[in-house]
Amino acid sequence: MTSLPMSGAPMSAAPDTAAEVVSPDTCTHLTGADHVASLTSALRSVEAQVPVLDRWGRLLADVLCGGSRGRLLAAGNGGSAAQAQHLTAELVGRYRADRPPFSAICLTAETSSLTAIANDYPADELFARQVEAHGRPGDVLILLSTSGRSPNAVAAARRARECGITVLAVTGPAPNPLAAAADEAVCIDSPWTATVQECHLVALHLVCAAFDAAVLAEPPRVPSGPSLEAAK
Repeated sequence: MTSLPMSGAPMSAAPDTAAEVVSPDTCTHLTGADHVASLTSALRSVEAQVPVLDRWGRLLADVLCGGSRGRLLAAGNGGSAAQAQHLTAELVGRYRADRPPFSAICLTAETSSLTAIANDYPADELFARQVEAHGRPGDVLILLSTSGRSPNAVAAARRARECGITVLAVTGPAPNPLAAAADEAVCIDSPWTATVQECHLVALHLVCAAFDAAVLAEPPRVPSGPSLEAAK
């Protein structure tokens, strides 16, 4: 295992050469230095896909600000469930600038629906049934999966496309079944689940930034709304 070199230099000083990124095939855990090296390497995947993430933000603005005032659906498992909820909170609340709220539903947060579906239907229906219930043609579904192989996410992607919903996937390394089932995917090239999740959060924030830029461009895409007027 290779670690970043130790020296008496300030913490902000960068090493002269990039540290080797260890693989799960050769070790079962990352040291702190290994983790930073893994993240630094994986962020290059995000950087290369910034134009795609910017386009996703503009797409969301078109859908959520359009005449039909469409909505965003989001889902994932485990840590990806938390990130899906993070994304929808940024749209219903705000990312940075004040703006009106937008319709965004995190399918992993509907606990009564989740338990009812899990009790009465196959596990693959966990998100797919909610997509069919809440989604309308023209809406957007964002699915997060560090492996890209979660059966319930893949089933949701297929159901969404059958319903005329645009599917965007954020996954780990490609190729994977979820990326193949989606309309478009951003795939993070790292073998480490934690690193992939960290990059997913960066990717979601970039989508939110592009969304805000499109919504708040002059002239604004939507009126200020009662919540903003009350805040003043």
